[in-house]
Amino acid sequence: MERSTLRDFVVGVFVLAGIAALAYLSIGVGGLTRPARDVLTLSASFDETGSLAVRAPVVIAGVRVGEVASVSLDKSFRADVQLKLDAGLQLPQDTSAAIVTSGVLGDRYIELQPGGDEKILKSGDKITFTESAVILERLIGQLVYGKTKDSKPGAATEPAKLSTPGN
Repeated sequence: MERSTLRDFVVGVFVLAGIAALAYLSIGVGGLTRPARDVLTLSASFDETGSLAVRAPVVIAGVRVGEVASVSLDKSFRADVQLKLDAGLQLPQDTSAAIVTSGVLGDRYIELQPGGDEKILKSGDKITFTESAVILERLIGQLVYGKTKDSKPGAATEPAKLSTPGN
């Protein structure tokens, strides 16, 4: 079989086009191609984030309106979550934020519930009404072992006894 420079050139162009397409898709999926836009930056404190990740969605009524910018620990040992939201949002000051799970074992995201206050949150403000993540393992532990917040440490607790027919 004879070597053809035209065929080699065409194959090279297709390979380069494939590499360029993969690079474009990688950058697009990675979120690096988002245009710079004005954002509304808010913060909220939570007792428990339940492995809330940076870039997790922030939604209102199921519609994505922003993302989690950072999660850090503040001086009072609470999780401080920074949110980047669409600048056009006019959220009342009594807006609440809750960390929820998509499905039973899905990823966590933040759901905002706008309130009815006349005053509007500005960039840099803090959402004061928050609801921390519900940890499934803790709920199961409470159900199985009967532990509650009011249980004293070291107190013996008996698991709930099941009644069986004939006992």
